[in-house]
Amino acid sequence: MYILGISAYYHDSAACLVKDGAIIAAAQEERFTRRKHDPAFPTQAVRYCLAQAGIGVKDLKYMAFYDKPLVKFERLMETYVGFAPSGVQSFLAAMPVWLKEKLLLRTSLKNELLMCTDEVQKSDLPELLFGEHHESHAASAFFASPYQKAGVLCMDGVGEWATTSAWLGDGNKLTPLWEIPFPHSLGLLYSAFTYYTGFKVNSGEYKVMGLAPYGEPKYVKAIYDHLLDLKPDGTFRMNMEYFNYCTGLTMTSRKFDGLFGGPPRKPETKLTQREMDLARSIQDVTEEVMLRLSNTMHRETGVEHLCLAGGVALNCVGNGRILREGHLKGLWIQPAAGDAGGAVGAALSAWHQHEGQPRTADNVVDRMSGSYLGPAFSNDDIEARMKAIGAVYERLSDEDLFDRTANALASEQVVGWLQGRMEFGPRSLGGRSILGDARSAKMQSVMNLKIKYRESFRPFAPSVLRERVSEYFQMDCDSPYMLLVAPIQEKRRLPFDSEEKALWGIDLLNVPRSEIPAVTHIDYSARVQTVHEATNPRYYRLLKTFESKTGFAVLVNTSFNVRGEPIVCTPEDAYRCFMRTEMDLLVLENCVLRKEDQKPLDGDSDWKKEFDLD
Repeated sequence: MYILGISAYYHDSAACLVKDGAIIAAAQEERFTRRKHDPAFPTQAVRYCLAQAGIGVKDLKYMAFYDKPLVKFERLMETYVGFAPSGVQSFLAAMPVWLKEKLLLRTSLKNELLMCTDEVQKSDLPELLFGEHHESHAASAFFASPYQKAGVLCMDGVGEWATTSAWLGDGNKLTPLWEIPFPHSLGLLYSAFTYYTGFKVNSGEYKVMGLAPYGEPKYVKAIYDHLLDLKPDGTFRMNMEYFNYCTGLTMTSRKFDGLFGGPPRKPETKLTQREMDLARSIQDVTEEVMLRLSNTMHRETGVEHLCLAGGVALNCVGNGRILREGHLKGLWIQPAAGDAGGAVGAALSAWHQHEGQPRTADNVVDRMSGSYLGPAFSNDDIEARMKAIGAVYERLSDEDLFDRTANALASEQVVGWLQGRMEFGPRSLGGRSILGDARSAKMQSVMNLKIKYRESFRPFAPSVLRERVSEYFQMDCDSPYMLLVAPIQEKRRLPFDSEEKALWGIDLLNVPRSEIPAVTHIDYSARVQTVHEATNPRYYRLLKTFESKTGFAVLVNTSFNVRGEPIVCTPEDAYRCFMRTEMDLLVLENCVLRKEDQKPLDGDSDWKKEFDLD
C-alpha cells in the first residue's frame, strides 16, 4: 500500500512516499524550485517520490495532509476576536488568503495532485486524510524512531492550537498526554529574539544559537521577570504585552524594546555585544525549558526513551543538554523536525493509526535511512550533464577518487561533494556537502566568507567516524543527523595565553581553541555528526582515507549552498554553486572537476543580487 504524505502552504513544503510502512522517498520542494523554504504545493517533490517508486497517482491509497486548516482558521479567528480592536491590519492582510485558498484546501489539494500527472482523472485520486499538526510531528518522531515505546515531545511555533505537546508512543499507537496552547509558545519566544536581534524569523534561529556563546546571559533574569512565567515542570505562560505576533506584523512590541534598551537591530547591520548577550540569554532560557519538559516526560510516563520533533527540536545545543543532564537511556530527534517532516508523520500515521498496521522496533535502527531519501545520479548521467554545460571533468576509479579527494582536503582545499541520495531535512550529511580540513585554523573564516558568503561568527560542524567520536568529543552515542552538540575532549583543547584570556565576544573568533579549530566553537563545543558505514559507505570511506593520511578522523561538513540558497539537488546545481564560490574541487560521484580547468559561467556575474549577498 502506497501513502503520500504532504506538508505545504506555510513553510518548507515537502512530500514523502511510504510503502507498507517503509519510507521510500522524501524531499522538500525548495530543492527543485531553488526557492528557499518554498511553501507551495510540492509538485516536483511529489513527482520525484512517485518516480522513485515507479508508480503513478492512481497507485496511491491515501494522500495524507499534515494539519487541519479549518481548526487553524478557528484559532486565527478566535485570536483576532480576543485581541480586538488590535490587529485589524493583520486581519485584513490574512483573511483574503484564507478565504481564497486555505478554506478550500480539500479541493486545492486534489487539483494540485492532478497537476502532477497527465494520466489520471479525478475519479482515480486517492482518499484524502488530514492529521493534526502536532500529531504529524509526533508521528514523524516516534514512528520513524528506533523505539518500541517512548515519550514524544513536540515543540514549535504553533500548529492548530498547540505550541508544545506531549505524547506516549507505544507500538503503533500515539496517545496525547497534554499540551500548551497558543499564544504561549517556546518557538515563538525564540523567534521573537531572532527578529529582535536582526535575523529572519523561521530561518535565522540557527544564527541566534550560533551567536549565543559570544555573549553573557545578562538578560536571563529580565526574561523570567517580565516575559516568561516558567514552572518547575517546564510548562509556562508568556506575558503577551511584550509581543506583537497575535495581532501585528512584527514579533515584538514597543514594551519589549523598552525592556531591552532600544528597537530591534536592522538586518545586515553590525552586530553588537547587546545582540550577543540577548542570544545567549534566550538560548539559556530555551535550554532550561527543554530540559525541564524532558524531565517531566520521564517522570510522568516512566519511559526511558524520548523522541523530539517540531522546530525547537532543531536546537541541537538544547538537545545535547537533554542527553547529558536528563534521565534518559536514549534520545532520538526527527532529522526533518520542522514542517517538512510533517509529511513523513502524516504518511506514517495513516499507515499505523488509520490502517491499524503493526509496528516493531529494536531500539537501535531507525526508519529514516540516514535521511538519504532524495534523488541520486549515476556516473553516466553526471557525465552527460557535465558535457552538456561544457564542464571539464575527469572520471576516476574509486581508489583514485578517495585518494585524490583526501589529499586535497589535507592540503586545505575546499571540496564540493555530491554522492548518492540527497538528504531530507535542513542538514547536509555527506550527500550534498562542502568539506574541509577540521585541523585548519583558517578554514572557518575561508568557508564563511568565501564559500558560504555568510556571517563570520557562524560555526561549522564536524563529521567524525562513529567509532572515533569519543576520542574527539565528550559523547559516545550515535548522532547521524547532526542534531547534538557536545564539548570537545579536554585533551584536544588548546590553552589560552594571558592576552587571549582577556578577550570576550567576537574578539575570540580567530583564536584557535583545539586541535580541530575549524569545528570548535568558542565555548569548546561542536555540533557533531557521526558517520556510519552502513548508511553512507562512500562518505565513511572518505573519512577513513583522510584518517590514514592525517591521523585525524574528522572533517568540516557544511551544507552545499550559499547563504539564502537551498541545498543543491542536481549536478548542475552543484556545478553552479562550485563556480560561484572559491571551492577548489568538485566531486560528483566519480567525476572530479578542478576550478582552474573551468571556464567562467556566462551571464552569471550578477548572481549575488538574487540572494542579497552584495
